[in-house]
Amino acid sequence: MHFEDEILLKEYVNMMTDMIVLCFTLAISLSFWIISITASTYYGTLQPVSPWRWLFSVLVPLILTSRALKRKSLDRGGAWGALLVGFVLTMANTSFLAALFAFFITSTKLTRWRGEVKKRIDSEYKEGGQRTWVQVFCNGGVPTELALLYMIEAGPGEIPVDFGRHYSASWMCLSLLGALACSAGDTWASEVGPVLSKGKPWLITTWKEVPIGTNGGVTTVGLIASLLGGATVGTAYYISQLLMVPELHLAVPQWPIVVYGAMAGLLGSMLDSFLGANMQYSGFDESTGKVVSYETATVRRICGKPILDNNGVNLFSSVLIALFLPGFAWGFWPRH
Repeated sequence: MHFEDEILLKEYVNMMTDMIVLCFTLAISLSFWIISITASTYYGTLQPVSPWRWLFSVLVPLILTSRALKRKSLDRGGAWGALLVGFVLTMANTSFLAALFAFFITSTKLTRWRGEVKKRIDSEYKEGGQRTWVQVFCNGGVPTELALLYMIEAGPGEIPVDFGRHYSASWMCLSLLGALACSAGDTWASEVGPVLSKGKPWLITTWKEVPIGTNGGVTTVGLIASLLGGATVGTAYYISQLLMVPELHLAVPQWPIVVYGAMAGLLGSMLDSFLGANMQYSGFDESTGKVVSYETATVRRICGKPILDNNGVNLFSSVLIALFLPGFAWGFWPRH
């Protein structure tokens, strides 16, 4: 009987905790709404945001990050960072949230996939793929800044990617999508390529074979995976456009978003490999039989210099893709 009482008490505590969190979320959402109403009345140029959008923007990231924290996909610092990134992207545009969600879920699943194999070949492999706040902001920092700029330019809400009707906002949408697709493409290539490739990777700067795990090493399987990773993020964005954008039939076709995502994933992965081959140190440790990022007496240098770590390379890659790829897409985007 004592055991049953403990179970009932635990369920009661969980229920009360959920109720407190929900009430807290409602209070925050209403506070944000009141502030937006006050600001729009005072300045006159700002459009107030509905209380439902505030609630959705707080509640959805809170649920997702809580689940990720329980499953140890994020540590506590990573959860706080993901909560901030998720809130800003959800408030700006639900298509941004869809792309972020596709990147995070697929990357987390792939990081845990065949972990026993990755542990044998990667000296820095972390069990469960738990992400820290540094990793969250290196992958989500650029999209967050772009989402803020998008809200300043167009306000919170969903719009089609249409350079004729929404020139500046469309650039920001494609920049944000490109940054997330770049991160997804690199993660898919890093997690799938070493496991499924039958041969050794080639160093992207010399095209010579290098040990598995070398920064800058690419494989055919990895490149295909990066293309699919970017396409997955682009598809999530595209589906969200179909579901959420009003009067989409008046805009140009949105299907190029999927192609754009795929190209951002592939090019982002190749750019990440190029930067990794030059700015990350890779050496082969004879004592462990693994590729490492440090120098000792037993480590034989393969390539690169100790300038950036993996997080820095990811950040630089996403910034470059976000800056330059939308300009290339603009020349080919459909017009009315």
